[in-house]
Amino acid sequence: MNYPLRSIRRYPVKAMGGEALTEVPLDTRGLVGDRGFAVVDADGKFASGKNTRRFRRRDAVFEYSASTTADASVQVQRGDHGLWLVGEDELDTDLSERMGADVRVLPEGDVPMQDGGQISIIGTASLAWCAEHFGIDADPRRLRANLVVETDEPFVEESWLGRELTIGQARLRVVERIERCRTVDVAQDGTSAEGRLLKPLTKAREMSLAVYADVVVPAVLRVGDGVAVATD
Repeated sequence: MNYPLRSIRRYPVKAMGGEALTEVPLDTRGLVGDRGFAVVDADGKFASGKNTRRFRRRDAVFEYSASTTADASVQVQRGDHGLWLVGEDELDTDLSERMGADVRVLPEGDVPMQDGGQISIIGTASLAWCAEHFGIDADPRRLRANLVVETDEPFVEESWLGRELTIGQARLRVVERIERCRTVDVAQDGTSAEGRLLKPLTKAREMSLAVYADVVVPAVLRVGDGVAVATD
C-alpha cells in the first residue's frame, strides 16, 4: 500500500519550536538540519522538558522557535521579544536570563542530540484515534513528529517495525516505537496542548505513540510523496 506523506517538520534547535517544510534532503543522520543545535548548560546538559542523563528540565526553552534562513543559517525567535541568529551573544544572553542559568546554543558534538532514532513518523489515523478516545487536541506538533503520513488504520505504523519504507528515492528502516514523556502535555511549537495526553496514553498504549526510523538510502523527501512499505 502507498501512503501519502502529508507533512514534514524540522526542529533546527532541540526542544524549540520548528518549521514546516515542503521538501527536505536526508543524509545519513536524518533530516538535514534537524536538531543540529541544542541549548546547553555548564554541565553539558541539553535544555528539555524532562530531567535525564542528557537533559535538564528547562521549560522556558518552549517559548522559542527556530527556523532555517535562505543562506542555511539558523534563526531563533521568542514571540515578539526578539529575533537572533544562532551564534549571536544576544541570543545566549536572552536564553540565560529566561532560564536562570548560564546556557549557550551549541552544535552537536560527541553527545547526540537526537533521541532513539533519526526520524519520527506518525500516522493521521493514530492522531484521530487519540483525539476521539482521549478527547484531546491531537496536533502532531505535540509529538514533535518529523513526518506525518496519511493512514486509515490507527497505529498501522507500528506494524512497520523492522521493515523498510520507500519515500520518493529515499529508503528508511523503522526501528522502534516512541515512548512519550511529559513534553506531550506542554504548550509548545504553536500548540496549546489542550487535554491531557500522557496519562491516558500510559494506560491505553504503554506510553507509546509514533515510531522512529533510520536512514538507509538518503534522498530528498517531498510532501505528497508516496510512502511504500516493504512486504518482506
